[in-house]
Amino acid sequence: MSDTETPQPTPADQLAADAVGPEQIDYCRQVYAAIQQELSKVIVGQQQVVEEILIAIFTRSHALLVGVPGLAKTLLISTLADTLQMSFNRVQFTPDLMPSDITGTEVIYSDPNTGERSFRFINGPLFANIVLADEINRTPPKTQAALLEAMQERRVTVGGKTHKLPSPFFVLATQNPLEQEGTYPLPEAQLDRFMFLIRVGYPTDDEELEIMKRASTKGEKPQPVIDGEAVLALQEIVKAMPVADHVYNYAKRIVRATRAGEPDALEPAKKWLSVGAGPRASLSIITAAKAHAVIHGQNHTGCENVAAVAHSILRHRIAVNFTAQSEGVTTDDVVTELLQLIPANQPVA
Repeated sequence: MSDTETPQPTPADQLAADAVGPEQIDYCRQVYAAIQQELSKVIVGQQQVVEEILIAIFTRSHALLVGVPGLAKTLLISTLADTLQMSFNRVQFTPDLMPSDITGTEVIYSDPNTGERSFRFINGPLFANIVLADEINRTPPKTQAALLEAMQERRVTVGGKTHKLPSPFFVLATQNPLEQEGTYPLPEAQLDRFMFLIRVGYPTDDEELEIMKRASTKGEKPQPVIDGEAVLALQEIVKAMPVADHVYNYAKRIVRATRAGEPDALEPAKKWLSVGAGPRASLSIITAAKAHAVIHGQNHTGCENVAAVAHSILRHRIAVNFTAQSEGVTTDDVVTELLQLIPANQPVA
């Protein structure tokens, strides 16, 4: 390139622009498809799980994966980190894990030349772009609280000093829904910090056969698709996605309909819910809907995008009462009924 030539903008540079044009939308869709393609070399099925994890990443959020052991949750997250070319740390949460074990600690350092001693901070495993908090409910509340600060503030405080975490930074946690002995259920405040509670289900008959075949042969290695800088740019385009007033209103009505005892509550909430979703659910549902629209190549956010993300955003923010438990009604059932009762694309008065 000569000195007089103007450098061409990269896709990431274009994504950082204020306007959201067809080129930016198409680039996002292609990136999403490429990541799905690379992950499929290692992960069989689980397209919905991958989609929701990527929505969390593209919205600067965190996700909690719930599923029985052996469903490749850890493999999925580590492979995703490779595909996104971001640093990755896995923390196995145990009852004896202390806050300093994840945040880092200060140690006494002696200068070999002068002999002077001083405190030096040693980074913990939280200092990575993607952190897998494996079996997060197996660690005591004190350690969970340290993780909470990192998730919300994207920093840790040790010895009165604040240390910033890398950017981008995501916590993808796992939880076993079966074994509850010796566990510490996550408090509502920390559950609310996760944008999604993603249910990881069993593979289909064909998928299980494919898993067996791949595990016994040499498989393909996924290739990197984008890096951390491109992820930050993708987050900017999600922020810039337009949302019409009737879509905001639709999301608002869904969240407010879950609050039993409030005037806007609908019958399923009054009958089956003891706790409704808070304002953070309203923000999350709109933000996730914008990302859902982007990765599917839409140039606007619609009510169908809100409905597509509603279950995974609300299922851990609402609580069923004794009546629902006795009738076998789950939070997903309640959300499904609410979506059926609330009309989409209703004009704003």
